[in-house]
Amino acid sequence: MKDQVFVFDQIHIEAARNASDDFNLFHDKRKWLQVTHNPFKGPIVLGFQLNTLIEYQMRLYREMHHEDQIIAENQLRYSNYQITFVNALRPRQEATLDIRKTLINTIPDLTLTNRVAMKANGKTILLGYKKETREPLFLKDEEFDALPELSTLADKSMVPGTRFFLKRKWMHNGNVKNFLSGSLAEQSDYFDELADIEHYPEVFPCSLTSGALLEKAQLEQHDFKRNPMVYTSHDISVDRYYLSQIKNNDQLHILVRQLPESRDNTLNHSNVLLRTYECFGLLEHNRVLFRIKLNLVPLEEIIKNLSSKVW
Repeated sequence: MKDQVFVFDQIHIEAARNASDDFNLFHDKRKWLQVTHNPFKGPIVLGFQLNTLIEYQMRLYREMHHEDQIIAENQLRYSNYQITFVNALRPRQEATLDIRKTLINTIPDLTLTNRVAMKANGKTILLGYKKETREPLFLKDEEFDALPELSTLADKSMVPGTRFFLKRKWMHNGNVKNFLSGSLAEQSDYFDELADIEHYPEVFPCSLTSGALLEKAQLEQHDFKRNPMVYTSHDISVDRYYLSQIKNNDQLHILVRQLPESRDNTLNHSNVLLRTYECFGLLEHNRVLFRIKLNLVPLEEIIKNLSSKVW
């Protein structure tokens, strides 16, 4: 698909971060200056905001090529995003999104795959893939049948007998609409009260994990000014069937598990250790809405390892 040009303004960032409760200093129009050795010279667009732009443009692409029918007829229940962040995007920068032609594979199972790339000022912002599958591509073997009733547990607490941190959220249509608009997506394609349309987008519930990570770090007394962390990748699997059932005021339990740092898990085979989190979004009766593997690194390590140029 021919490159399209997109421009985010600061108001788009404000709408998205407020809708998702993301208080990361990198996105604040004033507090970005408080981040030690901040190389971005201003606020930057949220990673999940860029993912939502990809989601919406892929939706239009699927409809235009009648691939939404293939997805429905073959019960490709899972929407998957595999995104690597390479640089930051600033407000008022012209960005282009390139969606490559769909590859349809049948072995070992039917999969629709598109390569995506975003660029700005001649630099790559992100690279990755959007895939449609019958099974989740990420963290598919995790089961939650043995968990206690999550609604009875305290918010921002550890789930007994596990290594999961629990953050409780509620779905609100207004927040979703603002996040869509902040991500340059047409909200009326998802919500139209007069036409009785209420369909939650795929990425928005996932975006709430950023706030959960921030609240977990805050409880651990992390210094967001002196030791900021940045995303290097998002691996996301969303269950479309459960997504279609979400309504306003539904409860969402976000589970966050931090993996031990390891020399076997580094940034681009460098000496920079990745900090990996496995996150899950559970609805009522522990139905798994999304599965996410997130990689972060300290900004200080990124600056030391300038050749990687990842944010």
